[in-house]
Amino acid sequence: MTPNTKAPGHAHGAPSAQGWLLLLEASFARLRLGMSVMPAMGLLFGLLLGWQGGQAMPLLAWGGAYLPVLLFVGWGHRQYRRERALRPPEVLLPPWTRRVCYLALVHGVGVSLSIALSLGHASYEFMLLLHITLAGILAANAAQMTATLAVYRMYFVGAVGGLAMIPWAFPAQWPFVLPMTLVMAAVIYRSAMNSHRFFVRQVVLEERSRDLAERYREASDAAEAALAEKNRFLSTAAHDLRQPVHAMALLAEAIALQGQDHPHIGPLLGQWRLSMHSLSQMFDALLDLSRIESGTVELRPAPVPLAHLFDDLRHQFVTEATARGLALRMRPPPAHATVLADPALVRQSLANLVHNALRYTLRGGVLVGARQRGGHWRLEVWDTGEGVAPQEQAAIYQAFYRPQSAGHLHREGHGLGLAVVARCVALMGARQGMASRPGRGSCFWIELPATAAPALAPDARGTAAPRTWPRLQGRCLVLDDDPHVLRAWSALLGGWGIALRTARTPGEAHAHLDNGFAPQAILCDQHLSSGDSGFDVLRALLERCPAARGAMVSGEFDSPALHEADAEGYLVLRKPADVDALHAVLAQWLPPQET
Repeated sequence: MTPNTKAPGHAHGAPSAQGWLLLLEASFARLRLGMSVMPAMGLLFGLLLGWQGGQAMPLLAWGGAYLPVLLFVGWGHRQYRRERALRPPEVLLPPWTRRVCYLALVHGVGVSLSIALSLGHASYEFMLLLHITLAGILAANAAQMTATLAVYRMYFVGAVGGLAMIPWAFPAQWPFVLPMTLVMAAVIYRSAMNSHRFFVRQVVLEERSRDLAERYREASDAAEAALAEKNRFLSTAAHDLRQPVHAMALLAEAIALQGQDHPHIGPLLGQWRLSMHSLSQMFDALLDLSRIESGTVELRPAPVPLAHLFDDLRHQFVTEATARGLALRMRPPPAHATVLADPALVRQSLANLVHNALRYTLRGGVLVGARQRGGHWRLEVWDTGEGVAPQEQAAIYQAFYRPQSAGHLHREGHGLGLAVVARCVALMGARQGMASRPGRGSCFWIELPATAAPALAPDARGTAAPRTWPRLQGRCLVLDDDPHVLRAWSALLGGWGIALRTARTPGEAHAHLDNGFAPQAILCDQHLSSGDSGFDVLRALLERCPAARGAMVSGEFDSPALHEADAEGYLVLRKPADVDALHAVLAQWLPPQET
């Protein structure tokens, strides 16, 4: 007697063996509960029959007979729980379904015996009350014992046996009572079928929900693993991605030094610098998106003066805007205007908006402004570009999404800038938005909470250095495992007048020292093909050259060694190196040019 996995009317599939076992447990629990009230029922009906002058002892004995049966059932339930913990549902289900069905049949026959034991010495009223009570029990079990239909069927077969005794229970009224009882039994059985379908449907839906939840969890785990793997790849590949850009940037400046007497070279180098800057921006956006998605960006809110922020943006993008033939206008707020935000994230967000506006604007210009709205400052970037179609505005902040208008602009872009903005704004708990009219331009904005301006401090940011640098002198050692990068270092630093030695391995660097070269500045890459840590190598070289100054130059961002170097006060330069900053550092480290 195993569960019918194709129950009539069940159109939602069948439960698993685990599901059928849960249904069997529900029927078993209801069966035990029904049997547990039989001793009390035998006592009450026995006392009532004795009070009416009948023989009470048969019903009292009937109720008492259930007591040892209940002890046996309790032992069986404990046995089931032990087996449940040791055996799989597929093995446990068939034998225990048979056992519970047999127990249900015994209980049904026991219910019918209460009628047989009352015949011949009970009044009409007593028999009517007994039949009504038993019909109620049968109906209640139809709603609660039918989780496993086979169990209820066995109980029903045993219980309706009392119908055969209706002519003796109601000698004068049986022609009326029997048909009504048969109709009631049919209705109860039909309700039992519907109740069973409900139980099975609920179990199937629950299993499907668990299955969907498990699939979602597996998919979520797989997506997180893929994201972590992608972030690890990007972090590891950052050095290799930036190496050629770093070399080309150094070579561009070296060529500029050699070609100062050739005016036609200047515009070409300007375009070269613009291309290198754009490529560097793409790498930065890609790595920023990676760090934000991986949750490695730690939020550090602090007062950010907007005037300084706008000034930095002007210095950062004025050359690019001029090269594109666009006007870059700044409308900064009052000097005291300050927002509470993470300085790095708000700077990155606004820089991405300005860079994006320049990229997608063919003529006209870009306006960066700020306006106060209650307790917030709204930072806005307006452009006179192509605009964004209404149907594309919802997707514009997705990673790698580019609007259709980007195709005919023939401009660079990888769909990462606005994705980084969206994630930065979400991390800061700020608000963002946009308004656009196709063919007229767009306005992108970020809204940040206003805060009190910090105490005034000297502005040490300085101004952009000119492209013609003063010559330097002194000795420098550069360690990098890429020969193309080393040639670029040689061309640039040699053009500045620096005596340079280059090395691809720590052994070559130490060999230069062994041969008597005493550097006054040491620049070392972190990622070395020899497997050595660049920071460890730099410390070893500086230990041999106590008078020298040293810096790390790397395309990696999340290297623990670089974080350690920064924490210990070492200068860390990122590839592609900012040539202006590099010249300023070396001008401080090396002795002044003799006049």
